[in-house]
Amino acid sequence: MSTSDATKLLVTDLAAAVQQVPSRYVRPISDRPNFSDVRPSDGYSFSVIDLHGLHGPSRSDVVHQIGHACERDGFFLVKNHGVSEEMINGMMSLAREFFRLPETERLKSYSDDPTKKTRLSTSFNVKTEKVANWRDFLRLHCYPLHLYVNGWPSNPPSFRKQVAEYCSSMRQLTLNLLEAISESLGLPKDSIANSIGSHGQHMALNYYPPCPQPELTYGLPSHTDPNLITLLLQDQVAGLQVHRDGAWVALNPIPNTFIINIGDQMQVLSNNRYKSVLHRAVVNSATERISIPTFYCPSPEAIIRPAKELIDDENRAVYRRFSYSEYYQTFWSGELDTRRCLDLFRVE
Repeated sequence: MSTSDATKLLVTDLAAAVQQVPSRYVRPISDRPNFSDVRPSDGYSFSVIDLHGLHGPSRSDVVHQIGHACERDGFFLVKNHGVSEEMINGMMSLAREFFRLPETERLKSYSDDPTKKTRLSTSFNVKTEKVANWRDFLRLHCYPLHLYVNGWPSNPPSFRKQVAEYCSSMRQLTLNLLEAISESLGLPKDSIANSIGSHGQHMALNYYPPCPQPELTYGLPSHTDPNLITLLLQDQVAGLQVHRDGAWVALNPIPNTFIINIGDQMQVLSNNRYKSVLHRAVVNSATERISIPTFYCPSPEAIIRPAKELIDDENRAVYRRFSYSEYYQTFWSGELDTRRCLDLFRVE
């Protein structure tokens, strides 16, 4: 494996050696971040929902807030979510420690095969994309835990234990949210959980190194998430932007919150009532950024379709039936930002 700067596999190692962005990372002029057009989130706020009331007499109010945010924005933040500050800080420290391991140690987990259950890779899909993204990521499947945990990195030494505990906490939080979202649609609270087969859960540790020319590239270009729902933990470095009312809006970090966004499968199940919204990650020249998304998914064999209770003469099914494996393969076969995969599954 060559160690010359021109052939570094990971952007983390390349970034330390270059003073300008290599050509393979430079976006066309029409597809660059254009930071001057981005609206600050402080003047364009997203809902911050307190989940403390989800298990008490104010549950219906919290459910209503969640439904309103899913319908209006497809994005919201949650606090008092039950995941401890100690666990959150521990995950951030662990991710930082992993990406600071020597290159040879990190590359033990490297693969450019999107079907691998545990893999370190870079950009989005190095096999299909024409322009690379300024990001490295470690992707881990994590439900059921016992099937995957022994394939995870063993360095740092606490990695498997810490990540397993975090995954379990995130699964419980997700199930609580799925119940509330079901209720907000007027469905039984177990409706969504019962419609996605035996469930799937995976996560990523995303690392965005400092970039010498952040105006030329993306950490991740505009996309929607192909899964059911995403729970994002991020450090205190801004980078996430959400497309809202025709403009890009910065969704800046708030300590000890998770950002929740609706994925494509939830848009299908809700028959287009809840929207899977375009979002992107930008980079900066001053500092690294870390984000840790948890992706909750149907199992591959699950048949996805709009909930029957949401279909009538006035509200016809917007999407056809499909298996999640069909959807996921379609998503990964293309480039991230060329089209919305969901549009390929609409009823003719």
